[in-house]
Amino acid sequence: MAKRLIPAAAMEKLLKKAGAQRVSKGAKVALKDILEKEAEKIAKQAITSAKHSGRKTVKASDIKPV
Repeated sequence: MAKRLIPAAAMEKLLKKAGAQRVSKGAKVALKDILEKEAEKIAKQAITSAKHSGRKTVKASDIKPV
């Protein structure tokens, strides 16, 4: 079983906020997997940006699009 970084309950809340009346377990898992993969890509880009600026600390400006 994959390590959970984002809880399934958070995925259900997101889907319901977007308008879903009911959410299957598979939908929660699928959304979690996609969001975690995208978050990892963004985190790696932010780390690269911080290193390029000569910093060890990742700042919000490294993550937020310009």
